[in-house]
Amino acid sequence: MKFGKEFASQMVPEWQAAYMNYNHLKILIKEILIFRRLQQNESTPGYQANPPLPSKGSSRKRKVSLHKAFGGLTNGNSNNKDKEDEVILVSAMQQSEENYRTVFLRSSQDAGESELGFFRKLDDEFNKVIDFYKEKVGEMVIEAEELSKQMNALIALRIKVEDPLFCSSSPIFSSRFANEQITEQEMVSLDVLNHVKINVMPETPRSSLKNAFGSSKLSFSFSKKELRNAEQKLKQAFIEFHQKLRQLKSYSFLNQLAFSKIMKKYDKITSRNASKDYLGMVEKSYLRQSDEVSKLMESVESVYIEHFCNGNRSLGMKTLRPKAKTDKHRVTFFTGCFLGYSVAFIIAIILMIHARDLLNSEGRDQYMTNVFPLYSIFGFLVLHMLMYAGNIYFWKRYRVNYAFIFGFKPNTELGYREIILLSSGLSVLTLAAILSNLEMDIDESARSSRTLTELLPLGLVVVVLSIAFCPFNIVYRTNRFFFIASIWRCICAPLYKVTLPDFFLADQLTSQVQLFRNLQFYICYYGWGDYKSRESSRCRGSSVYNNISLVIAIIPYWIRCLQCLRRLFEGEDSSQAVNALKYFSTIVAVISRTFYVQKKGLALKILATSTSGVATVFGTYWDLVCDWGLLRRNSENPWLRDKLLLPHRSIYFLAMVVNVILRLAWVQTVLDFHEASFLHRTALVAFLTSLEIIRRGIWNFFRLENEHLNNVGKYRAFKSVPLPFSYENKKD
Repeated sequence: MKFGKEFASQMVPEWQAAYMNYNHLKILIKEILIFRRLQQNESTPGYQANPPLPSKGSSRKRKVSLHKAFGGLTNGNSNNKDKEDEVILVSAMQQSEENYRTVFLRSSQDAGESELGFFRKLDDEFNKVIDFYKEKVGEMVIEAEELSKQMNALIALRIKVEDPLFCSSSPIFSSRFANEQITEQEMVSLDVLNHVKINVMPETPRSSLKNAFGSSKLSFSFSKKELRNAEQKLKQAFIEFHQKLRQLKSYSFLNQLAFSKIMKKYDKITSRNASKDYLGMVEKSYLRQSDEVSKLMESVESVYIEHFCNGNRSLGMKTLRPKAKTDKHRVTFFTGCFLGYSVAFIIAIILMIHARDLLNSEGRDQYMTNVFPLYSIFGFLVLHMLMYAGNIYFWKRYRVNYAFIFGFKPNTELGYREIILLSSGLSVLTLAAILSNLEMDIDESARSSRTLTELLPLGLVVVVLSIAFCPFNIVYRTNRFFFIASIWRCICAPLYKVTLPDFFLADQLTSQVQLFRNLQFYICYYGWGDYKSRESSRCRGSSVYNNISLVIAIIPYWIRCLQCLRRLFEGEDSSQAVNALKYFSTIVAVISRTFYVQKKGLALKILATSTSGVATVFGTYWDLVCDWGLLRRNSENPWLRDKLLLPHRSIYFLAMVVNVILRLAWVQTVLDFHEASFLHRTALVAFLTSLEIIRRGIWNFFRLENEHLNNVGKYRAFKSVPLPFSYENKKD
């Protein structure tokens, strides 16, 4: 792999603009090469138009060396240089507080403006790197001081909880790291607990209600539960802080390597020897000489191992320096197997339908009405997972840090291969059940097993739910529990603080309304319907069933509305009031369309059309302007954003058009397309639901792209970890 690609692959994505612009400097070196070729072509009659690049052993370089004055054998290893070989004067580099400038010693006729421009840009890039590095080191020192105070409070709390009779005036020892960035022993008194408040109680619906009514308690109760929660929060803060330090150290190393590579490339092109002087300056700069980050890392590791791992260094380092995630061959192997099985099952089902002419059979309508919805929920899940796998693939390709945005634990995020593995596995189970169902329906000898045939979809649901809630460490337990926890927070909205994974997941739920309605049909079909004879008139003909179906359709939008209101009341974003109004308009549109489908009538048709139109315009505008950050007239890319990840701007305009078209799927409801004879109503509903899932998949990519670019603009590469203690005032 070329260094430019390797350099880009190892960058912290949110800090990309702060790294040395290696590619631009390479372009400037190519301009130098072009200038030198033209210069040589003009001065040498019959000179080759496209000479080869000068190399280390080229004849030109040997000729220059032969014409040098002989300085004696004893001076062969001397550091003295011929004045004629000097390109930049190190002693003439003007160094102010935060600025470096190179004095180029060659004349403009000899070097041309291209080399002068190269060194000006090189200095600008070096100053940019130095400024950013100093700023981040300063932030790390301030954060280290805060963590030091937190450790003092934690040690005091440990003594208070584990030995309540301990005299409050007695001194205790705590390992801490302060401005000197070294581990030291400092006297700490239990009196520190009189100046802090504790913020360790986990957020629950009950605690949220207490906070809402002003009855929350932040005072100490000195319980073991309090201590455990404080330790867990501070432990996570240390892990996150150590990760920041590692990334900052990597930033320093990568930039030093980039300056070395670019200067060697310059020397190779120009046959000069400027890299030694310039890299000597880099070697003496703050970027190389500063050791704050290394000392802080040593201090963090020492404190973490001593206070959170009982001195077990191997355990502590395993947590602080987790191994990088590697792709497993078995994932690729089983994915290929499952995809192959899925294709085979699909072909078998198509051939069976065609051979037995099942589309024209008497039981076609009964099957589509009662059995097809039972299996379609798995199709919706598989499609949504495949869209998510596609999103992950393109997020990785364009370096969108989705793992950081979603808040996954390090090295636990699923890649697109793992998502495809899960979706293809679910597809195999579903298609196998459908094929078995059709086979037992057709085979006369299996008619006696009709009950077993009808229970296949229910059995499939039980299998999927069993895997999802399995407590054992199989089938990506960390990710399953992360998903379940997010679902629970969505259900309990607005009683939990709203994070990006929560409202992102709630948005996915708004595109799966039909899936929830089919789950409702599961309960009714197997609970009150006669599934043995495929009779569900009790369900679909019941007004209670229809009313519950309406409520189910509203719930996902209501959850998002409540999440927006929670964020508004917390003061995060005043625009959340408008966002809540958007979801409320969608709720009104869903109610209007449902009443029209059930009761018909011109007045209801006009109401459904008008409310749906308003909701569509509202939702489309919010998607394009707020969620995607597009439609900006005065941006660098007209009607788009200033910064774009995709190379072709036309893709953004195409995505906007597709978003508008797919949002108009509700038109089929008011125009009664579902009554068309060429397609069964349940198949049409499934098709329109699939289009909505596809729209949501497209929305996902651009939504996270916009979030990523906002993080890049603020150099926000790490999540903020809430600390367990807060001091009453700054002096404390």
